[in-house]
Amino acid sequence: MDAIQQHLLDTYRAARHGAPAPPPPGRDDWRTLRSLRDHHRFTKVLAGRPLHPLRTATTRLFRRGSPHCL
Repeated sequence: MDAIQQHLLDTYRAARHGAPAPPPPGRDDWRTLRSLRDHHRFTKVLAGRPLHPLRTATTRLFRRGSPHCL
């Protein structure tokens, strides 16, 4: 049984019992991914690590007046 079939079965059961219908599958996927990303960024900040290590390294490398700059 795939997710759509399970959702239809749950919706039918909820209607029979007078309960609210469940949310459709995949509705909160982006919200979940966004909250995971925010949590990951938050833990990096608490640990004192840069959020974007590659961006930080390239900025440091090509900073004006840097001896590493070509």
